[in-house]
Amino acid sequence: MAEEVLSFVLDQLSTFLREEGRLLGGLWQEVQFIRDELGHMRAFLREAEAKEEDAQPRLQEWIKQVREAAYDTEDILDEFVARFARHRATGFYGSVRRIFSSIKNLRARHRVASEIQIIKSRIKSISEAHQRYQSESSSNSLPPVNNTTWRYSRDDALLVEEAKLVGIDQPKNHLISELLEGDDHQLKVVSVVGMGGLGKTTLVKKVHEDPEVRRRFPVRAWVTVSETCDFQFLLKDLIRQLHKEGNKAVTQSIESSNTTELKEIIKDFLQQAGRYAIVFDDVWDVEFWNTIKFALPESCCGNRVMLTTRKADVASASCSESGGLVYRMEPLSIEDSWTLFCNKIFNGGTCPGHLMDVAKGILEKCEGLPLAIIAISGLLASKDVNRMDEWEMVRRSLGGELEGTGKLDRVKKILSLSYSDLPWHLKICLLYTSIYPEDYEIECSDLINLWIAERFVEWREGMSIEDVAWGWLSELVNRSLIQVTKVYYEGLPDYCRIHDLLREVIVLKSREQNMVTITTGQPMMRPSEKVRRLVVHTSSSNNTQDHQQRRSYCFDHLQSFVTFGSMSPLLFKLLLSDVLRSSKLLKVLHLGGQETQEDIPNEVFKMFHLKYLYLGGTRVERVPKAIGKLQHLEFLDLSNTRVRELPMEILKLQKLRVLKVYQQVDSSDDDYGSHGFKAPSNMGRLLALEVLDCIDASSGSAIVKEIGKLTQLRELGITKLRREDGKELCSSLAKLTSLHRLSIESIGEGNDDHEIIDLNHHPSSSSSSSFLQSLHLLILCGRLEKMPQWVAHLHGLVRIDLNWSRLRGDEDPLESLRHLPNLGKINFCGSYQGEGLCFQAGGFLNLKKLHLKRMEGLRWMRVEEGALPRLHQLILDQLPLLEELPLGIQHLSHLQGLYLYEMSSEMIEKVENQKEESEDYTRIAHIPEIVIGCYTEDGEWRQRQLWGKKKKKT
Repeated sequence: MAEEVLSFVLDQLSTFLREEGRLLGGLWQEVQFIRDELGHMRAFLREAEAKEEDAQPRLQEWIKQVREAAYDTEDILDEFVARFARHRATGFYGSVRRIFSSIKNLRARHRVASEIQIIKSRIKSISEAHQRYQSESSSNSLPPVNNTTWRYSRDDALLVEEAKLVGIDQPKNHLISELLEGDDHQLKVVSVVGMGGLGKTTLVKKVHEDPEVRRRFPVRAWVTVSETCDFQFLLKDLIRQLHKEGNKAVTQSIESSNTTELKEIIKDFLQQAGRYAIVFDDVWDVEFWNTIKFALPESCCGNRVMLTTRKADVASASCSESGGLVYRMEPLSIEDSWTLFCNKIFNGGTCPGHLMDVAKGILEKCEGLPLAIIAISGLLASKDVNRMDEWEMVRRSLGGELEGTGKLDRVKKILSLSYSDLPWHLKICLLYTSIYPEDYEIECSDLINLWIAERFVEWREGMSIEDVAWGWLSELVNRSLIQVTKVYYEGLPDYCRIHDLLREVIVLKSREQNMVTITTGQPMMRPSEKVRRLVVHTSSSNNTQDHQQRRSYCFDHLQSFVTFGSMSPLLFKLLLSDVLRSSKLLKVLHLGGQETQEDIPNEVFKMFHLKYLYLGGTRVERVPKAIGKLQHLEFLDLSNTRVRELPMEILKLQKLRVLKVYQQVDSSDDDYGSHGFKAPSNMGRLLALEVLDCIDASSGSAIVKEIGKLTQLRELGITKLRREDGKELCSSLAKLTSLHRLSIESIGEGNDDHEIIDLNHHPSSSSSSSFLQSLHLLILCGRLEKMPQWVAHLHGLVRIDLNWSRLRGDEDPLESLRHLPNLGKINFCGSYQGEGLCFQAGGFLNLKKLHLKRMEGLRWMRVEEGALPRLHQLILDQLPLLEELPLGIQHLSHLQGLYLYEMSSEMIEKVENQKEESEDYTRIAHIPEIVIGCYTEDGEWRQRQLWGKKKKKT
């Protein structure tokens, strides 16, 4: 696990030598030597770390030394840059300052040179130790990794008795029907995808062994692929299985056959054998499928192939040509998890009452992962049911159990396989998610900005650094390592999380390589250890820590300080003071949610390397002029603070990419918009800005014109736009060719007094064809006389929100949107004053979610046949005059959920009282879920599911 650290540091060294090498003078060759030596060690580390858990203490110590040397090299060079690469002043005073600085820094340069020499000596010693280790070993390379345990684990999954399985009937029956139904003249592929431990192998085995499947497909085979398969061995194994099924002898010639010849043997056999069903279990890459598919003839028998995989791209690629099924494996429900848990521990009996709470706590950490439930149940089965303290100890120490070699070791190994398969840059990004508390919903945009600030992400040719980071996040989602919990709009995840047990593995690996130090209020390290990233997870129960103990931390090497949860004022003040006083290399300062923080400490502005400053949710009211000293700052977040204005000195931050300064008008309801900030008059000088949210435009057209100079903008939020500045804004927007998200609010204090947003202006003819063509999201908050004509030409638009538009009945808001090819989500809140809405046939072909809210005059809705063919969710919210469900709702054949929130009692009564034989019931009988929600008299939100059906997996 040092290899990803070493690769990261080597990248930083290469960048440093390229960009800052001139500052080194005679030290350049020394740093070059260090980089080369670390590079030589990297290849050996890749082998060594595969065996680190089983390695001798001597090898483990060597790996640790390499890791620390790499970290220390990075620290020394960061300190060097901080001292000698600061902005150079000009003029007479600048000359005097440079002379004084050169005298003052002479001793510092000697100290840095001495430290580089020390590092060089350490690297030499580590290299010599490596050579001695190799010469003393029987071979210069390490023995191959033993995959026997992994093989046995997969074999165990194939022997599970169906009687012991829970929650398998519905997915099993669904997959069997997919295999048996469909075109009998085409090869069909069914891929089962999901994270490790979900039971994909067990499920597919039960499908494969089903009597009806066996009867329909007499020629069958099961091939375990795994992460590191020998392709020729795999082909020979398949040949032997097929010949055994057909009672035919295998010729000895296969032993000397090459890959192409082996595939020909398989293809010839299958063409003559008739119907076949083959399972490829645990497929790890698309290339495997692209190679093996040429050995699988389609013939005319309706042959079937099943795959299990952890990777979504493998599942999609294997099914794309055959029109097959991608079945995403879901965790067990709470009910099924409890049944499996009790079956394993109490032999199908009930859990004793005194263990109920602790048992549920343990089960929550499993999150429906069958492998984890079975493994933890096995651990608990050996405990005394009368000793609740033994069960409580297991609940508290699940992370420690994973770290050991006991019954949960198998869980750790299986979850670790996906991590081990990652390239080094994705490993380090995944390990970084250990900073987040358990069950924390991670905001995706914040995560990728932290990756960038930590220098994990590098710019690539033809891509912005943000696009690279989003691509890496998508890859981790694709590999079932990160779970998306909320989507901002289709194609862009908004929030994500890590499965609790996978998080335990990640935290363990992160701690092993001293990447992140997590404290929940008590010291967790020895005084001699160096903290590089300190993360504080706080709660009301751990705000009484003795501060004197905290002084044992060494902050000289600290690069990141991150807090989650609000700490006690005194404790937070003391800890922050310690960090800022001694941390000269700090790159990330994340103080979100610290409600007692009312100002930005002066020490922050001395942090030369600071790239990321997050103060969201604090009580900070003012940004000092000293902000201009943070020359390397790229990310500044003051969201939901009291800041309403930024000083002119903000314009000195020429590397600033993300600037968020706003406060929600109503923290409980996004529909009312936000307060923005008053910007300096020359805001257009911040040419690197990519995110600007939200700028107060009430000062007039001058600031609106400045927006047009920020040509790198990808996200833009504007508040308090005046009606007379609409034309100038359209002119500015025409210059923003990379804009993905745009939010515009007009002047107004409430939903009834917004000034009219006048955006119905055509851009110049030279830019009309490209006007906002990159836009994916459009939010307009304020009155509209009519929809801007250019909206109908936004072919890339994926989501649109109209809030308080108050469009008249003769201005149908749907007309300009119905033919947008990529529109997937519509949110209307107070946007229409007409009595009815009609969704015409052939319109909104890709719309998946429709949310209609607070339209007081709406009395009827109609959906024509052929409209909204892909709608998944329909939310009707606070529509007091709407007493009937939409006419034509039966045409919405793909509707998965109908949600009725604070609707009229007449409508709710009609829906609740429908009988199965009634005509109204047949209109909505196809909808899997109908939910009713409202506020009680006490102001509490209550919702209930009127009915729910099992949803098909697609």
